[in-house]
Amino acid sequence: MQVTRYAEAQPYAAPEHYDMHCLRLQGKEASQTDSIWIGLSHLLPGGRTSLKDAAVEKIYIVVAGEVTVETPTGTVTLGVLDSCRLAPGEARALSNRTNAPASILLAMPT
Repeated sequence: MQVTRYAEAQPYAAPEHYDMHCLRLQGKEASQTDSIWIGLSHLLPGGRTSLKDAAVEKIYIVVAGEVTVETPTGTVTLGVLDSCRLAPGEARALSNRTNAPASILLAMPT
């Protein structure tokens, strides 16, 4: 078993993420995983990412606040424990359009 304590989770820099603090919870340098890694991002009010795609699928789960997910085909606002899947190659932008911080989990292949 490999445990990552939240208090010891290491930040990582994610390109084109603004007013966000990203922590690696599992995978990559945090633990040895076979197929996925898990990150936790805290978005300040106004925090956002650029509209960008990835070659692999992504799963997002909101754990605090509200996060708006925009794709070329639509926009949805997710609340606590709402989730979405983005297909490989599907561009997305995340944003916190509220006055309160928000947090979202990310799971994606290594």
